[in-house]
Amino acid sequence: MITISENIQLKPILASDSETLFRLMKEVYPLAYSHFWVDKGDWYVKSQYSKENILKELSIEKAAYFFVLYNDEIIGNFRFVWDEKLVGLSEEKQLKLHRIYLHQKTQGKGIGKMLLFWLEEKAKQKGYKIIWLDTMDEQPQAFEFYKKMGYTYHSHTFLPFDLLHKEVRKMSQVFKKLDEITH
Repeated sequence: MITISENIQLKPILASDSETLFRLMKEVYPLAYSHFWVDKGDWYVKSQYSKENILKELSIEKAAYFFVLYNDEIIGNFRFVWDEKLVGLSEEKQLKLHRIYLHQKTQGKGIGKMLLFWLEEKAKQKGYKIIWLDTMDEQPQAFEFYKKMGYTYHSHTFLPFDLLHKEVRKMSQVFKKLDEITH
């Protein structure tokens, strides 16, 4: 268990946690994204959080995957991948924030901000210069959050998922250059 603050912890996700993660995301994901999908996001949750896909994601050595706990309750997940490069960005050491999903009932409590601060410090300690991620353009709240946290637009891509409404497929790739650690 990693303590982020008095009431926020990260618990590593293990292969044996696949069913817990699936149930969590069956609740969390649709609250934020069901209106983007023809099937309310059912296919996405089943494909991304199937036992097979979770085991595949857990097998990637340079990745870290956690449950986010708030007041001892699992309220989301958090995954990042060391050394995953954003095409067209400098060759400096980069870290991709792959997943950060938090239950809607915990929004506005500063959890996302605390997780990003923690990740930035961890990355700096390891000599990483850049954190980047994909964020959905049609989710302005998330997009604005990353902008406030110092992330800059780099490029965009379009998701190829057939069940995703065409008008919401654009994903912006944003990044943040990390300053040196100051003691």
